[in-house]
Amino acid sequence: MKNYGEGAIYMCVAVPAEILAIFGDGWARAAVGGNEFDVNVKLVDCAVGDRVLVHAGCAVGVVDDREAAEIDALLAEIYQIEN
Repeated sequence: MKNYGEGAIYMCVAVPAEILAIFGDGWARAAVGGNEFDVNVKLVDCAVGDRVLVHAGCAVGVVDDREAAEIDALLAEIYQIEN
């Protein structure tokens, strides 16, 4: 991570992930950028194929495809600025 100097502000972000499977115990399988992982979905009402915002291993909201694409584009833009 780059050193932004004293007083730099960092923040956490949630990323859009696609729900691939729901296990029925409050957990689901999700994917971001070809990487699959388990995510806690107890806070949201989602189905297979939905896009959810994932933060710290938890789905915190459901987004539509337009919102997910917009967030993905913004994150790609931030990545370009960082590198």
